[in-house]
Amino acid sequence: MRAADAMRTRIEHVADELLGIPGDRRSRFQALVVPFLDSSTGEEVDGDRLSERELLNSVFLLIVAGYDTTVNLIANGILALLQNPDQLAALRADPSLMPAAVEEILRYDSPVNVATIRFTTEAIRIGDVDVPANELVMISLLGANRDPARFDDPDRLDLTRKPNGHLAFGHGIHHCLGAPLARLEGSIALSKLLERFDRLELATTGPTEYRNSTIMHGLRGLPVRCHRADLPAGDA
Repeated sequence: MRAADAMRTRIEHVADELLGIPGDRRSRFQALVVPFLDSSTGEEVDGDRLSERELLNSVFLLIVAGYDTTVNLIANGILALLQNPDQLAALRADPSLMPAAVEEILRYDSPVNVATIRFTTEAIRIGDVDVPANELVMISLLGANRDPARFDDPDRLDLTRKPNGHLAFGHGIHHCLGAPLARLEGSIALSKLLERFDRLELATTGPTEYRNSTIMHGLRGLPVRCHRADLPAGDA
């Protein structure tokens, strides 16, 4: 039990310090990490069990790639649509725009700040900057997805944007393996939300706050009022 408790403490540190996930949200993915905890402290499988390092890496990847990114995609997408009512109206009028809408939301307000940390194996020149060998390189996905050299009017949300070669899922051999699932989850969540509620509006006039995280680009909260025409005003 002490090993499992120690592992939970370390996972709490990962969630709190590295991902910026507040305590009141950790219970939502608690069930996801329990199988990994059991793997590290339970019976061996084929003479092997996960080491502490393997467990932490697996949990970190599960939270980052399998949970938090999708949460951010959905919340950032709702906020973007509410702040651009013309685009929200267009999507309601033509639900077939949803696949393109998900792609544009991924570009416009990506759920991830930076790509996986990289190091230069040799000196390289990028634009006007010389980067020596053996240097850490942080690639801003948010910056790349708003690059005016790549996208016309990049700060505008345009659900009909074509082409839309964003980098929210990375590129090449580093392209996200879960991209099809993330697209599906985002599409289903946004579609069901718009189907269920006739009107959505922000429930606050305060500034939008993002979590303090190097990796993730997600909101601390998104108060939204949801209205249905078939319900009394007090129940909407």
